[in-house]
Amino acid sequence: MKSQTFKITAESGVHARPATLLVNKAGQFESEVNINYKGKSVNLKSIMGVMSLGIPGGAEIEISTEGNDEEEALNALADVVKEHLGE
Repeated sequence: MKSQTFKITAESGVHARPATLLVNKAGQFESEVNINYKGKSVNLKSIMGVMSLGIPGGAEIEISTEGNDEEEALNALADVVKEHLGE
């Protein structure tokens, strides 16, 4: 299992567009992928799950991956977060 913490610096937080980008990227991998925020963990391959977290700007999230391509998945998701949401 791999995980990484990110700070969401985008003022609008994880709204529909970046959430869709994350879900689509997560769906490209075989590994189980979860996003954790404030003690809640949801499947990052589920747009409804991600949106239910209501992640605002300034929040800290953790993305965890587990499976055959976990490292590749985490690196790809980190790129999406850095490009569209923050650090």
